[in-house]
Amino acid sequence: MIPTSSQLPPRKPTPRKLPRKLPRKSPRKPIEIALFGAGRWGTHLLRNFKAHPQIRLRAVVEASQARLEAIAPELDDSVALMTDWQEAMALTGLRGCAIATPAATHYDLIKAALHQGLHVLAEKPLTLDVASAQSLCKLAQAKQRQLVIDHTYLFHSAVTTGKTVLPQLGSLRYGYATRTHLGPVRRDVDALWDLAIHDISIFNHWLGEHPEQVQAQGSSWLQPKVTAPLSPNGLADVVWCRLQYPSGFQATLHLCWANPDKQRRLCIVGDRGTLIFDEMNPKSPLTQQKGDFSQQDGWFTPQRLATQPIEVSQTEPLKNLCDHFVECTSVEGTSETAQSAISSGHTGTELVAVLVALSSSMNQSGAWVQVKL
Repeated sequence: MIPTSSQLPPRKPTPRKLPRKLPRKSPRKPIEIALFGAGRWGTHLLRNFKAHPQIRLRAVVEASQARLEAIAPELDDSVALMTDWQEAMALTGLRGCAIATPAATHYDLIKAALHQGLHVLAEKPLTLDVASAQSLCKLAQAKQRQLVIDHTYLFHSAVTTGKTVLPQLGSLRYGYATRTHLGPVRRDVDALWDLAIHDISIFNHWLGEHPEQVQAQGSSWLQPKVTAPLSPNGLADVVWCRLQYPSGFQATLHLCWANPDKQRRLCIVGDRGTLIFDEMNPKSPLTQQKGDFSQQDGWFTPQRLATQPIEVSQTEPLKNLCDHFVECTSVEGTSETAQSAISSGHTGTELVAVLVALSSSMNQSGAWVQVKL
């Protein structure tokens, strides 16, 4: 006879298993930073530092009292406004600094910051000569501190996405870039040093190599009698460059700060199409133009023609750079292999070497010059 439910012995309650608590991660302590330079680019860094949850801005250092007074309303009382950079570097608790001062001042400021034990984010170019750039890289390694260079385009979503598209172009043949605008006109360096580094950094990043020899020619109209150490014949307003890479790839650059036709366009051509990065097309900055040839009886006929916009994320490159710098500085005991994999001091040194060689070519009336590292 089967017992009824009333005749069954009472069931012992099954103990409830509570979900296992995962260890709570303690929030990362913000990195305390001082900003050196509040000029045109320094103000962009300032805006990003104020908004970044993992950055605490401790001080802004600027030689111009007028600039300090101009930015003072944007900052709270916890941010010190200073003119003495040595005093700023000695602030208690400071872990890093951003240097957005003229390139001629970089070596002394970066060297002092690294000796102070600070991680460094430096505006491009790293320095104006290869030897000093290499010296700073060695010092950063010895001090186990990060030296990240602000090559902002390497953190542009169109550039990072474009690198993944390159294999679809087939065999890469050549590239070209145009960077023109009406100003700003610099008085410390020429158009080559002001503009070329952006496109060279993108080509190097996409190709995974750097030029072995270069050639450049330029003209000066606005400041023909203003000279600089690398520009004894005046500051060039327009420059044409050619870059020869070890793989055989060759790129041509057109740079000018005296041309109202504003262009920010870079292309790489392969045997199956062209990848175009056009910064002046904000809705579709990255495009792949597809197409190749069919051959019959000695005639070449275009085929498989198509235009394909490539989706890229809408993030600010400078914010991505700030995120990267914070991530790099979170690694204690930095070794050479732990340096930034995107824009380290070594990357900056390679680009300085290319610019030095291009300047040498300009001073030799466009002769081909080997890039020396």
